Amino acid sequence: MMQIIKGRRSVRAYQPRAVPEEQLRQILEAARWAPSPHGRQPWRFVVITRPEARHRLTAAMGATWRQQLALDRQDEAVINLRLEKSRQRILNAPALLIPCLYLEDLDHYPDPERQSAETIMAIQSLGCAAQNMLLMAYSLGLDGGWMCAPLFCPETVCAALDLEQTLTPHALLTIGYAARDPLRRERRPLEELVVQWQ
Repeated sequence: MMQIIKGRRSVRAYQPRAVPEEQLRQILEAARWAPSPHGRQPWRFVVITRPEARHRLTAAMGATWRQQLALDRQDEAVINLRLEKSRQRILNAPALLIPCLYLEDLDHYPDPERQSAETIMAIQSLGCAAQNMLLMAYSLGLDGGWMCAPLFCPETVCAALDLEQTLTPHALLTIGYAARDPLRRERRPLEELVVQWQ
C-alpha cells in the first residue's frame, strides 16, 4: 500500500488515450468506501468524458477566473498564460471527475457551532473520497491531478453542467495516462510534521 501512496503523483499532461469506463467505475467505487460522518456519504460525483462538456466547463470557469485574476491586478499577459495552462489541463485530460459536497442527508443542529462542525466533517470526508479515487487510479496504471478551481466558482460549475443546487463542486480531478513524468516536490521530514507524541 505504501508503494501506491508514495507512487501517486500530480499529473498535468496526458496522452490522448481514453480511459475505459470500467476503470472509471472502479475509481468511483473506491470513493464510495471513504469514511464519512455517520456513514452518510455526503458526496456526489460528476464524470465528464465528452469534449463538448469539457469545452462548456472550461469556457465558463475561464471567464470567472479571468475576472478574479483581474481583481488581483495581475498583468493581462500573465492572466492569459495562466488561463491557457489551466484550460489545456482540463481539455486534454481524457476524463474529469468532479467531487461535489452534498449536505442534505447530514444531521441538523439548532446551534451554529455543531452545524459548522457537521459541515467540516463532510468536507473532510469528501477529501478522503477524492484521495481514494486518486490512489485507485494510480493502482490501475492511470494518473491524476487535483485542481481546486471549482471551489472558487461553484455556482459557475453548477450552471455550466446544469447541476442541482444541493451540490457544491469542490474539486476537479483529471484522470488519464501521463504524457510525461511530473516534477515532484520534496516531502517534509516526519520530525517536522509530528508536533507532539505523548
